[in-house]
Amino acid sequence: MRIFIISAVIMMSLATTVGMTLSFAPGFGRAPDGAHQALLARSPNFYDGQFHNALPTPMLTGDKSRTRLLLEMLFRAKEGLRPDAPLPYFPTDLRTLDPRQEIIVWLGHSSWYLQMGGKRILIDPVFSDYAAPFSFVNKAFSRALPWQAETMPEIDTLIISHDHYDHLDYATIKALLPKIRQALVPLGVGSHLRHWGMAPARIIESDWHQSWPLSDTLNVHVLPARHFSGRGLKSNQTLWASFMFATPDSKIYYSGDSGYGPHFKEIGQRFGAIDIAIMENGQYDPSWKHIHMMPEEAAQGASDLNARAVIPGHAGRFVLANHKWNDPWRRLVAAAAEKPWTLLTPQMGEVVRTDHQQPFTTWWQK
Repeated sequence: MRIFIISAVIMMSLATTVGMTLSFAPGFGRAPDGAHQALLARSPNFYDGQFHNALPTPMLTGDKSRTRLLLEMLFRAKEGLRPDAPLPYFPTDLRTLDPRQEIIVWLGHSSWYLQMGGKRILIDPVFSDYAAPFSFVNKAFSRALPWQAETMPEIDTLIISHDHYDHLDYATIKALLPKIRQALVPLGVGSHLRHWGMAPARIIESDWHQSWPLSDTLNVHVLPARHFSGRGLKSNQTLWASFMFATPDSKIYYSGDSGYGPHFKEIGQRFGAIDIAIMENGQYDPSWKHIHMMPEEAAQGASDLNARAVIPGHAGRFVLANHKWNDPWRRLVAAAAEKPWTLLTPQMGEVVRTDHQQPFTTWWQK
């Protein structure tokens, strides 16, 4: 009983601190307000004062309260949640890559570098060694990865899938500002970017089912996901999304964070065969089964999409759930065994060609 009382006091103190800090700590960002919020309210996905998924999506399932889940996370057993040694990676210098080559590079967790249609695209970059509003919270597995703002090439388009801390990082965005030509984000996320110094003219905010040309041959389609948003005390004031990058010759899909749902099949029916699907595959738990996919659901979602190949992400850098750090790969390998697509398992920094023909190691078993 004593530990629960102490925990309750800690949480109350934290809540008070957060409430006092929200007004001046830049890492929290800034939620839409005023005319911006009124503009967002025109979206068919915004009603009752917040954005909604296409179908009912309770954040928590089962009989555990948020308080109980928080206590379990604070005092859970640590065995297996983090690797015993630093994970392997390829120290690829992205500045040396020929932008005419169509490639994908995983930079850890949900950070991706994509070259397509002659454009350099950076997705959900988090180069800090933490995924939280404060540097002492939620430390990364490894803190010596070579990808930082100063090692990035010029970025034609920054893509942000939603505003959670493990996808939108204040320190990373601030450092990248001189290198980003434009940003394409879901509705409302531009409020954070403007607050951090990005010129409004460089920001495109998009609703689901809108399409944007990045070049004469490359279009990006902003599509549904099944998730939620929020960086402070109020959720769902900004939208979340998945993305399809399409040229006349190839299509690459990025799921963002998403629970399993009918949107995958709908996207597959709309776009036909997809060359590579980058699928969320980590940070899952039965207690929040509607907002993150189990590996078996990620495998089914890829089939629904008509994917020819799959690269898993959303694991390998931060602890956000109770599963062992390498379980996402183990379970997805098993789930992919009888699927009609090829599973690609690059290490961080490994350059992935989009022809699906290169071999990969089972590096997570070492």
